[in-house]
Amino acid sequence: MNATMLSIPTDDGDLPGLLWLPENLDRPAPGLVVLQEIFGLSDYMQQRCADLAALGYAVLAPQLFARLDPPVVGLEDGADAEAWLAEGMALTQQLPWERGEADALAALNALRAHGAVDSERVGLVGFCYGGGLAFSTAAAATHEDRPPAVLVSYYGSALPALLDLSDQVTMPSLHHFGTADAFIPLPTVEQIRDAVTGAGSRPQVRFELHEGAGHAFDNPHAFLHHAGASDAAWRQTADFLGKRLPAPARGAHG
Repeated sequence: MNATMLSIPTDDGDLPGLLWLPENLDRPAPGLVVLQEIFGLSDYMQQRCADLAALGYAVLAPQLFARLDPPVVGLEDGADAEAWLAEGMALTQQLPWERGEADALAALNALRAHGAVDSERVGLVGFCYGGGLAFSTAAAATHEDRPPAVLVSYYGSALPALLDLSDQVTMPSLHHFGTADAFIPLPTVEQIRDAVTGAGSRPQVRFELHEGAGHAFDNPHAFLHHAGASDAAWRQTADFLGKRLPAPARGAHG
């Protein structure tokens, strides 16, 4: 499934994005804005966007690192994993958090305005850096009275610093974390779980712990990947979206 380019209007000029539309679309589709991990819109990120489109969603991925000088789309998987990780971390530090959040909000609005999309049913999905950015963007959109329909966050790396926003992120949500995450230790993951679920008082928030998985376990790079956790998390994500933001069967009428 191929993507097309979509320009996203922002308060600082247009930002390029990639758009995937479901095949055989005969009615407005629910939409998902996908926010990238630290390696940008890599082949892996683009594949996940295509996977979501195959489930029946219109998917928009803003190229957040296009703001950098020089612009970056996606980092190639590095044989030197430590250097590859360091390069990705450096890229996120070059992009102010507030700029990334504003661009994510703009992407939500651009997807809502697309003629193939059901404007009332647009959610956020984020991975690693994008998982935290999706969480803070959800809070900001709620503050503007246009909350996303759903939130899916894979091991949101900034979440430990964002827990004061938990009361504003009230939409149906799904969080994935590994129990062996060296970047976010398990006691911190448990604090995140208590905050985002309201210590169990928010049944609309689902929190999945993946035994033995490290940070970024869904990324296929051998240094990061945990096949069991990746497969389980994808099944849980598809199930969550199917229940909370169902996509109509393509080609169906009525």
